[in-house]
Amino acid sequence: MLLAEDDRAIRHALERALTLEGYQVTAVADGVEALAQAHKTPPDVLLLDVMMPGIDGLQVCRVLRAEGDRTPILMLTALVETADRIAGLDAGADDYVVKPFDVEEVFARLRALLRRTNPDNGAVIDVPKEVPPSSDRQIEAAGLRMDVQARRAWRGGRELELTRTEFELLELLVRNAGIVLDHSTIYDRIWGYDFGPGSKNLAVYVGYLRRKLEEPGAPALIHTVRGVGYVLRED
Repeated sequence: MLLAEDDRAIRHALERALTLEGYQVTAVADGVEALAQAHKTPPDVLLLDVMMPGIDGLQVCRVLRAEGDRTPILMLTALVETADRIAGLDAGADDYVVKPFDVEEVFARLRALLRRTNPDNGAVIDVPKEVPPSSDRQIEAAGLRMDVQARRAWRGGRELELTRTEFELLELLVRNAGIVLDHSTIYDRIWGYDFGPGSKNLAVYVGYLRRKLEEPGAPALIHTVRGVGYVLRED
């Protein structure tokens, strides 16, 4: 694991906690060091602070993604506005934790990210039990088409550019089109852990996915069922 955090106290505390948890940690103090280390010894997962001097965590994320590096990235951020969190997802991050955080939440999110990746850093989709294996390659619903193995998705003739988590969330919704999925079910399927009613993580991802699905004059596809969860349908 590669940890990049400019606050010395936080960096040392996280490095110590992660090491005790069983991770092999390389800790650096800024984005320049993070990129150099990532190029030198590619890690299994990156834990990046957003606000760092020189090259910040978002820039590190953008550079790695532009290079085709799909290593899972968990962002640490003191920024609590939705727009700031979306900026991290747009840069290619897979998940984020807001400071101040509970180290157990960091552990849980890291475990979830690593469960979704194989040794080649390719995503492993947790296929709902009701979907037979024969349908894994191509799935369609509400004008959406997905090639699960190639990890590509289209609305009509337009291909969608999705992050790992966005793709898995959309796949879950497409496979269960017309069915209302509650928050706990989605958290369990996508993150492997229910972060509770106070978490805004799912709402941020749904909002960002909605924007990527938007088509002028076309109906919205992801609908909120207040107090329950979300459903994919074409009204």
